[in-house]
Amino acid sequence: MPINATQLRTLVVKPVLAALGLPASDVAENLIMGTAAHESHLGDYIEQVGGGPALGIFQMEPATLHDCYQNFLDYRSDLKAKVDGFLAPQPAQADGTPDKDAQLATNLAYATALCRIRYYRAPAAMPTDPNDVNGLAAYWKQYYNTPLGAGTVEQFVADYNRYLGS
Repeated sequence: MPINATQLRTLVVKPVLAALGLPASDVAENLIMGTAAHESHLGDYIEQVGGGPALGIFQMEPATLHDCYQNFLDYRSDLKAKVDGFLAPQPAQADGTPDKDAQLATNLAYATALCRIRYYRAPAAMPTDPNDVNGLAAYWKQYYNTPLGAGTVEQFVADYNRYLGS
C-alpha cells in the first residue's frame, strides 16, 4: 500500500526542501513527488525489484549517494551539514556513524534530501512549469534515470497521474 501522497508532500517533501534552503519551487516539489510515484509507487517498494542495489522511495543506488557526497557535498560544507542533519542515529555502521546507504530505505527525510541533491546537481535548469508532467518526466529521464536507464517518460507520466493525480 503506497504512502499517502498529500501526507508525503506536506510532512516530508516540503519541510525538507525548506530546510535545505535550495531554490524551493513547485517544480522541485512535483519532480520529487513524481520520482517517488514512479520509482517506488509512493513506497510500495523500498528495495529494488529483481535484486538490484536501489533503495528507498526514490530507488537511489548507494553508488549515486556516494557520488553525491564525493563529487558535490564534500565541497559544500554548509549544504552537506544540512543534508547530514537529516541522518538518524540508527541504523549505524560498526564505527557508530550513521549507515547512509541503509537510510535511503529507512529515512524518508534523508532520502528526500538526497533526491533533491541529485536533481540540484543536474547541468540543465529544471522545467519552468510545475504542471508540465511531460517536462518533469523528460527531466527525470535525463538526469535521474539517465538515458541508459530502463524507465521511460511514458511510464513516469502514467505513474505520476496514477499516484498524484493529473
